[in-house]
Amino acid sequence: MTHDEIRTAFVDELTRIAPDIDGETVSDEDHLMDDLGLDSMDILNLVTAIQTRLGVSVPETDYPRLETLEKAVDYLAGKLD
Repeated sequence: MTHDEIRTAFVDELTRIAPDIDGETVSDEDHLMDDLGLDSMDILNLVTAIQTRLGVSVPETDYPRLETLEKAVDYLAGKLD
């Protein structure tokens, strides 16, 4: 999977979890909690959706590596190599 495909999948799941977020305006540097307003339950739901969609395992200790879109895409790309 390319970085663009991973980014698209992540934004799709993000906007499904938080429909008030406009996927077109999410920047690579937006912090999921601080800038986009996700709470811990949203993060858990997002990680679960990403794990299911991409077939990867993301341990709870790695959740901070998903704090921005850019970090999440880089992290997930490494898991899919």
